[in-house]
Amino acid sequence: MKRREFLQAASVAAVPVVMATLAAQPMPPPDKPRPLLRFDPAGEVVRGGMRYRKLGKTGEEVSCVGLGGFHIGLPKTDDEATKIIRAAVDGGINFLDNCWDYHDGLSELRMGKALQDGYRKKAFLMTKIDGRTKAAAAKQIDQCLLRLRTDVIDLLQHHEMIRMEDADRVFAEGGAQEAVEAARKAGKVRFVGFTGHKDPIVHLRTLAVAKEHGFRFDAVQLPLNPFDAHFRSFARSVLPELVADQVGVLGMKPLASGAILETKTVTAVECLNFALTLPTSVVITGIESMDRLKQALDVAKDFKPLPVEAVDALLAKTAKAAAKGAHEQFKTGVKFDGTATHPEWLG
Repeated sequence: MKRREFLQAASVAAVPVVMATLAAQPMPPPDKPRPLLRFDPAGEVVRGGMRYRKLGKTGEEVSCVGLGGFHIGLPKTDDEATKIIRAAVDGGINFLDNCWDYHDGLSELRMGKALQDGYRKKAFLMTKIDGRTKAAAAKQIDQCLLRLRTDVIDLLQHHEMIRMEDADRVFAEGGAQEAVEAARKAGKVRFVGFTGHKDPIVHLRTLAVAKEHGFRFDAVQLPLNPFDAHFRSFARSVLPELVADQVGVLGMKPLASGAILETKTVTAVECLNFALTLPTSVVITGIESMDRLKQALDVAKDFKPLPVEAVDALLAKTAKAAAKGAHEQFKTGVKFDGTATHPEWLG
């Protein structure tokens, strides 16, 4: 059985609740991948050179490109990071990504500093926690609030849902979701989501387990780039489920941390435009310099959905390099699995 056929069969068998929305849709032949969905330009508004899209059913509008939290820990000084963050917000980027574990908390500390002087009210602030137990999650949530110098996190996400059992731990009695719900009731958290980068089956199972517990995520973060379409594709298997349920779609790793560019098959601008052409609420990209910020702002300003023919051409020229996932190490290796290196973060 081919890998693609296995994914289809396993998805239907393991997560019938999630896949139910596809029952009425004609399925492609086994040897043909599911078609990629496209963003409807009518679903965005343009203000001041930035495009804003709906974040699922939350009622929030977020910039089509978001500032990645990991990369804001890379500039040499806090002042340089502050300059980048504030310039991004001034340029219309309101979606700010972060995580409790990025650079041992430095990314959150820098963002918290940058969002002083009135910038916090201009931002939709997202961060993530690794804790799988109630105690670990509660501790991390309070640390995030302290570092970010805020009373409320707009979107809190369960980070690195990369194992089949992660959802079971989160939703178990005494699991992290209890701490998240307590934080939301206390007004510390507005919306809840999850992230993951390993395999679409894990995303589908997480959605199914949440539904079994009567819970619906407000947003979900997943890798979306031209290479993803060829190997264990989140765009082909998870994205349709999120769109059908009107869950906010947070695209990440549009350049696979630069690995895609090393193949010289596609440019950074092409990768960003590809991800924006999918039905994403926001595409989060690493911005560690003013040059990277200008690139993101220019892409957002000039964006037009890629014609079907252009998407097909991108997929054709990336097919060989992308076929086995060698340039998406977050799927096939452990380099990007922080909670594997530090299992103590899980609690």
